[in-house]
Amino acid sequence: MTEKKAIKPSKLNQLNIDGDTRDMTQQQQKQYLHQATAANTRRAYQAAIRQFAKHGGLLPATEQSIADYITMRAHELNPRTLSLHLTALSHWHRYQALSDPTQSPHIRKLITGVYRQHGQPKRKAKALLPEHIEQMVTHCQKNNDLKSLRDSALIQVAYFGAFRRSELIAMRVEHLHFDPQGLLILIPKSKTDQTGEGKVKALPFGHNHICPVTGIKTWLEIAKITEGFVFRAVNRWGKLQTRGLHADSLSTILKSLAIACGFDFADDLSSHSLRRGFATSAARAGADFDGIKRQGGWVNDNTVRGYIEEGQIFDKNAADQLIKSSFNK
Repeated sequence: MTEKKAIKPSKLNQLNIDGDTRDMTQQQQKQYLHQATAANTRRAYQAAIRQFAKHGGLLPATEQSIADYITMRAHELNPRTLSLHLTALSHWHRYQALSDPTQSPHIRKLITGVYRQHGQPKRKAKALLPEHIEQMVTHCQKNNDLKSLRDSALIQVAYFGAFRRSELIAMRVEHLHFDPQGLLILIPKSKTDQTGEGKVKALPFGHNHICPVTGIKTWLEIAKITEGFVFRAVNRWGKLQTRGLHADSLSTILKSLAIACGFDFADDLSSHSLRRGFATSAARAGADFDGIKRQGGWVNDNTVRGYIEEGQIFDKNAADQLIKSSFNK
């Protein structure tokens, strides 16, 4: 009986590939590793690392150098920003297969002390109400130019679809499907769906002049957009551009419309005002928790509950019940 030759351990699980193929494989691996972190997160981490280096920090960092950085910047940065910087440093060390100095008990206790001494309430974007949306849309319809048609469609779709800024600027005509009941919009990838499984949101027909479905259909027809980005830049001469809106454009458009409508809270608006406003107003209108969560694509239940509580802060208010029961006699 012929004996089988033993395979040396060094030969196990090795691919027989040439140098060029190996280089291509390694490049692809780097690309996949790069894509494993969301672009916005990656930019935030890179900015944090630059700040650490700018203030004398060297990589790899030591526990003492990180402690010095925290102490040096605690008076000028929000504790939440410092926590982000620590996360970025932690990510860098783990990615380099190095020990993570940010996780030492000394550093964790130090950042806790910074929070206790310098902590401040998180600034929240102003939640837009349905009446605000109506006033903005009415203003756009009065102007009735190309930019106003785009802004009207953008505001309505963003608000009633509870879309994230990144989802809006990436929206393409190919993602839209007009249905007898309204509009179906495919979101191929989002903040909570980085692997691209995809999600479909539904926008129903509205009433009177408030209708996101009519708004986007009118915009596409007048702008003669049949493919590519839905929401595009319009230059100062009113000419449609082929490029999509910049990520910061939504906040700029919101603030401009708020000023035009005479709102006194324009400075408190951001793109998040639309999502926050949808959640609080939908809860006030009687929408259930699951419906609000599904439309906004939220993963964290506590986030949704927080928005709902904001919208219902005067509903079933204990002080209101006490006042009415004690003094309305």
